[in-house]
Amino acid sequence: MTVINGYEQSDREQKLTILNLPSLEAAAKKIIPSGGFGYISGGSEDEWTLKQNTMAFNHVQIVPRALTDMEQPSTQTQAFGIDLKTPIMMAPAAAQGLAHARGEAATAEGMAQVGALMAQSTYSSTSIADTAAAGKGAPQFFQLYMSKDWDFNQSLLDEAVKAGAKAIILTVDATVDGYREADIINNFQFPIPMANLTKFSEGDGKGKGIMEIYAAAAQKISPADVRRITEYTNLPVIVKGIQSPEDALLAIGAGAQGIYVSNHGGRQLNGGPASFDVLHEIAQAVNGRVPIIFDSGVRRGSHVFKALANGADLVALARPIIYGLALGGAQGVASVVSHLNDELLIDMQLAGTKTIEDVKRAKLLR
Repeated sequence: MTVINGYEQSDREQKLTILNLPSLEAAAKKIIPSGGFGYISGGSEDEWTLKQNTMAFNHVQIVPRALTDMEQPSTQTQAFGIDLKTPIMMAPAAAQGLAHARGEAATAEGMAQVGALMAQSTYSSTSIADTAAAGKGAPQFFQLYMSKDWDFNQSLLDEAVKAGAKAIILTVDATVDGYREADIINNFQFPIPMANLTKFSEGDGKGKGIMEIYAAAAQKISPADVRRITEYTNLPVIVKGIQSPEDALLAIGAGAQGIYVSNHGGRQLNGGPASFDVLHEIAQAVNGRVPIIFDSGVRRGSHVFKALANGADLVALARPIIYGLALGGAQGVASVVSHLNDELLIDMQLAGTKTIEDVKRAKLLR
């Protein structure tokens, strides 16, 4: 363990033997301090939407195919002009130093090992530059929580461009924080400095509560902000937190080059629909004009398959990867993605889908 400001961080570095991704949560809970674990694992209010996110995958079924004369399916794919070994990516999750001393740097290293896309958060424990360096040239996206202070936004965007980010993910569903009871019970305050807040204009993030962090966030976000970020960075802007066809079309009309369907892992509007339940209608509205990223509730290879067959181009997750980070550092991260890939390959073979493009065309029973 590494101790910083009295908070115990895991410094494990090892490959993991994984039965399934859901089993990682209980194992990680034993080594992540209660405040940090509550922040990572918790959802809003009574966590109804959080639970529905995973349950919703049962609303459709994969049609098995047998006489397809195929073998050795491949998870290789391409999205946003980037060649990837898997459609599985790291969702931009904050403060990964709560799980491991190396934080996002270890996550980036592990994702690079398996040829998967890394996305890092504004509220990362490690800096944009250090996270990018840990990936050793592997593709990364940078996620922006817009601040009321445009100079702060510019400083982050400048750093992301300099670090070689391939796209900017603009999160639009977190203008206020969801009511997260675990953080209240634990009286949780961030014990570890947030590198991007330290470097720039809003303090170090250490010792702050969730409400204080979000108080600096922009509450008014409009299509004009999508255009402004696109013009400023000359990078693709992917709008994250889309849960309706109407917002998807507004984002594309403003120049968004990607739609990210997500309900923030059940951490924001409790009582809203499961992310998977809105994916199909949004994909129909987007109609292939831009790529779609999907997250929320993904725990199985079959979930990845169903999301792809339901309209996604990339499928992201965070909590299970962060648990793998706590349990095994960069190697633990790689182990989680590798296990999910193994499950996905089995599903692909049994559904007669040799490529990820075949999966996207696979039939689901609704």
